[in-house]
Amino acid sequence: MDHNQLQLQRKLRRSFALALRLLLVGAFSWGSPPQASTAQQPDLTQVSIENLMNIEVTSASKKEQKVSQVAAAIFVITQEDIRRSGATNIPDLLRTVPGLNVSQIDEHVWAISCRGFNGEFSNKLLVMLDGRSVYLPTFSGVFWDALDLPLENIERIEVIRGPGGTTWGANAVNGVINIITKKASLTSGAMIVGGAGNLDQGFGTVQYGSSIGKSTEYRIFTKYLNAYHQPDPSGESGGDGWHSLRAGFRSDSAISSKDDLTIQGDLYSIREGGIIQELQSAALPILQTAFHEVNVGGGYIQADWNRRYSSRSDSSLQASYDNYERDDDLREHRGTLNIDFENHTSAGKRQDFVWGIGYRYSDSTTNGDLTISLNPADLNTQLFSSFVQDEIALRPERLSLTLGTKLEHNHYTGFGLMPSARLAWNLSGDQMVWAAISRAIRTPAGVDASARINAGGFVPPAGPPVLIRIMGNPAIGNEGLTAYEAGYRARLLERLSLDFASFYNSYDHLLTTEPSAPFFENSPNPPHVVLPSMYRNLMYGETHGLEVSANWKPGWRWVLTPGYAFEQIHLHLDPASQDTQSVATGQGSTPRHWASLQSHMQLAHSLLWDVSATFSGRLPAQGVASYTGLDSQLTWRIGEKTSLSVVGQNLVHDRHLEFLNVAGAGLSTMVKRSAYAKWTWQF
Repeated sequence: MDHNQLQLQRKLRRSFALALRLLLVGAFSWGSPPQASTAQQPDLTQVSIENLMNIEVTSASKKEQKVSQVAAAIFVITQEDIRRSGATNIPDLLRTVPGLNVSQIDEHVWAISCRGFNGEFSNKLLVMLDGRSVYLPTFSGVFWDALDLPLENIERIEVIRGPGGTTWGANAVNGVINIITKKASLTSGAMIVGGAGNLDQGFGTVQYGSSIGKSTEYRIFTKYLNAYHQPDPSGESGGDGWHSLRAGFRSDSAISSKDDLTIQGDLYSIREGGIIQELQSAALPILQTAFHEVNVGGGYIQADWNRRYSSRSDSSLQASYDNYERDDDLREHRGTLNIDFENHTSAGKRQDFVWGIGYRYSDSTTNGDLTISLNPADLNTQLFSSFVQDEIALRPERLSLTLGTKLEHNHYTGFGLMPSARLAWNLSGDQMVWAAISRAIRTPAGVDASARINAGGFVPPAGPPVLIRIMGNPAIGNEGLTAYEAGYRARLLERLSLDFASFYNSYDHLLTTEPSAPFFENSPNPPHVVLPSMYRNLMYGETHGLEVSANWKPGWRWVLTPGYAFEQIHLHLDPASQDTQSVATGQGSTPRHWASLQSHMQLAHSLLWDVSATFSGRLPAQGVASYTGLDSQLTWRIGEKTSLSVVGQNLVHDRHLEFLNVAGAGLSTMVKRSAYAKWTWQF
């Protein structure tokens, strides 16, 4: 065993020592079966391991399936997990998922990816809200600050690690996150949530749900957040505080015995600060550090119609329109119309078909500055798609083969095909193995094809100023992935379940930044020389790894959920490439090792204690050291409708760095130790 491996083992042991001491205090005294007088208990301690494995999900194949039958690496964050996490935002909820890389850049910006290639705009992870994509066509990523919805309204979050292109299309390369909200019938009555702490200085949600007649349920809500700034690496203010206000609604109607209609939407307004680097003049082309405030606004409206023809056939139609604008350097305003239809039909006991078609129209206008602009500045694009998938029962209830493909036509590269084959074998009622081979693509974003990013420059002793520029390539192509996966999922004992997944990914035509011939430019004044680099598809590589998670109930009042992930990335340049940074950045911006341990314990009839410890390995490309996060939450349930929680976050260190935002405009800040109290009242 080499020196690095010994160091890693020591770090892991130190990281979890404190958490284990906390977890073991009094554990055995709480492990005995309950008495008859303690009948009402939290959901998580009552739900059996078998029921947890039989949670129904829809993101793997656009139809309802039990987790135990899905031929993919899937992780489900339930509403009970959310309540007991202590998290106040969706990114922190995702930290517990093996294979997801979650790093906080500043108070309102996160880098989140799946199976590598992490960054502020992680372009190989598709994120959806109730099946509606929130993936940004301009940057290939997600604005997580715009997803600040009430966590109490989330029913579950389904995370697919691995390609999802056959079902969801391009950009579902390394993973899919589908945030699924509750039906309005599950949120009837009034709810008030309020809290405050040293970082989240004030937050709250006010919500009301009821019915209209006998066939329609609805809810309306408003949510507010005021977050304080984090410190920069020198200990000074990072200027990244922010506040947001959001209001929304949802209605669910049974318009006939066979038809259901859901309509939902929201509006939000955000103001956030940050320290940025920008170019202010071509005469002195040096990046200047400045405080910048950004206003963000937007919203969406979405309608879902579901029709059941019979117990073997149903269809759905989703139509949505979302709109946003941000007055940052690019100053983009975008509106997107999306329409998707799908049909599910079972043909006997051996065939189960799902097929669908889709259309998307997106219109973008930008007004960039000297630091970043797009050429053309305004662009509208269309996306046409269709997919078909057939689950074939080779041996009913035991062995099934799922074949499918998706065909898309996009604005930049035309047609793209994404096929897959998945095999699921139920060894017994409690064990199954699965294997899959898939093809997925990542289509170009607006910045890939048309960006003009001035990343600095210099003034030589003689001659005009020199600008260093990164330019988009109108002829840029798709990035491709061929993925090979296998997994094992089992209920090993009455109180123990295990989920294991392994993968080998082969990537082709990955993006590089290639130097181009210098040229002279007269505008903006003064005249200057441009040293350009242009995006090209001259990198390839492979990654391999494994992910494992378990769910163990050592006692009636105690649940433990450990997890571990490992990934190795190898990237290579085409002989024609002159890129000097992409290989190191791609290989070194994701931790090789990740581990977590969550504990949920009931101390008394109405007192709950939750602890979460997470270890993330170092990022060698950025010089970011490994770190351990430790969160703890104590909840007092005052009756059935009221609770009071006290939460401590990042308790191991006063502050730590998680990610250096090399490619983004905003500078990274430190993640600080924090605490808050939250009160929830339902009536």
